[in-house]
Amino acid sequence: MADEEIDDVDRAVLYALQEDARNTSSGDIAERTGTSDSTVRKRIQRLESDGIIKGYSASVDYQKAGYPLRMLLYCTASISERGDLIPKILEIDGVVSVQELVTGERNLLVTAVGESDSEITPVAQELLDMGLTVADEVLVRSHETTPFGKFDSENSS
Repeated sequence: MADEEIDDVDRAVLYALQEDARNTSSGDIAERTGTSDSTVRKRIQRLESDGIIKGYSASVDYQKAGYPLRMLLYCTASISERGDLIPKILEIDGVVSVQELVTGERNLLVTAVGESDSEITPVAQELLDMGLTVADEVLVRSHETTPFGKFDSENSS
């Protein structure tokens, strides 16, 4: 981790950015945390440089964007190769995320989106061509996220 431990101000910054990074100013966060605008900006810069904040991205509703299928593909890769395979898997057309799992035989979770089965099926084939075993495929109806509650100093105890 970073040279400095994460404190309550850092947690509040992270929570606010997870809630709505686009529409939340450093002044808004300063008001919530009882600190100054410049303190918040410095905290954000440090959290970014320490790699705690990895970036900013849009949360896309793929279904509304015309890609109604979301498929989870549970895969098995050799432990020595799985980390190296992640960037290659992310290059597959339709793949939107890869998670490295550390327990169980299924050690990679690949999420792909598409308009139809004919767009999702090639993803599984490319994973097989990479030498992965596709152990299970799960079609997802919906996917929602929320900011991590432990970062919300107003509601955590």
